[in-house]
Amino acid sequence: MASSMSGMFSGQQPSVPHPSGAPGAPGQPGLLPGPPGSRCQSNNTLVDDLEASFEACFASLVSQDYVNGTDQEEIRTGVDQCIQKFLDVARQTECFFLQKRLQLSVQKPEQVVKEDVSELRNELQRKELLIQKHLTKIHNWQQVLEDINIQHKKPTELPQGPLAFLEQASANIPAPMKQN
Repeated sequence: MASSMSGMFSGQQPSVPHPSGAPGAPGQPGLLPGPPGSRCQSNNTLVDDLEASFEACFASLVSQDYVNGTDQEEIRTGVDQCIQKFLDVARQTECFFLQKRLQLSVQKPEQVVKEDVSELRNELQRKELLIQKHLTKIHNWQQVLEDINIQHKKPTELPQGPLAFLEQASANIPAPMKQN
């Protein structure tokens, strides 16, 4: 894999695509520094550029020049430029990884299948855990409903009728004591 990365070391945008169109052609951005003697115009890698642009974004937000500055439009423009550069370098980095993923899928298709199987197994485990969680909740709610039904059945066993409540209430009143 390192041999396929040897030509991808300039942090600049490709000016002219390589005739073969293969990732790793000279002029393509890369993540790792090139070997001695490679055709690099710059020693910056995409990771270095990404880090530098992130630091520039952060620095622009906390810079004293911007804090003491009075022109809000100038401040906004400077911050927007830093963020745009960061987003551009992030896109280039994403493109690099997508190219490497494409190379891997062409060179080792069984590796891609293994990764897909692994992802499917992980998703299946996650869904099994989710099902168990829902079954536990269902069981808890069924128990709550059973408890409510048991509580409601007790009053129905009492005598029914318009005077039943008064008869039951008067039965609970103690009888008056006789005085001698």
